Amino acid sequence: MVTLVEFNSTASEELLPVLLTCCDAPSWADGVLAARPYADIDGLLARADELAAGLPASEVDRALSAHPRIGDRVQGSDTHSAWSRQEQSGVSQDESVAAQLLEGNLAYEKRFGRVFLICATGLSAEQILASLNQRLTNDDDTEAATVAEELRKIAVLRLRKVFDA
Repeated sequence: MVTLVEFNSTASEELLPVLLTCCDAPSWADGVLAARPYADIDGLLARADELAAGLPASEVDRALSAHPRIGDRVQGSDTHSAWSRQEQSGVSQDESVAAQLLEGNLAYEKRFGRVFLICATGLSAEQILASLNQRLTNDDDTEAATVAEELRKIAVLRLRKVFDA
């Protein structure tokens, strides 16, 4: 956790790994750093949100590769693993729901060629499963836009965590 003063004054090379943990998109991280100093956290989050909304497809794909399959229990003690576990805390350990999520994930990956991404914070397993099933009906362009939007939400949520004690 850092303060805004620390964020504004810390060397870019030290902050870059923190930002890439929030969203593994170099242009996003570089853009957030380039706009320093920030007057307040809301301004920082607004800039991060704006940058995440404009990510090119190649960086969305790169960032997706850093995200686990929804429902998988991520191991590890690093920040990314801890955040993934926290974000997926609403995913039930019920065997039936877990099996449905796995089946849906596999169908999604076959259909779209990438991991199903959803900002799972605050969602139940049933809500996630309903969204997964609905998104399987999307056309490619609609789903690409949806994935980019979910990634944007996750990036801003995680960046906020950097400042929350």
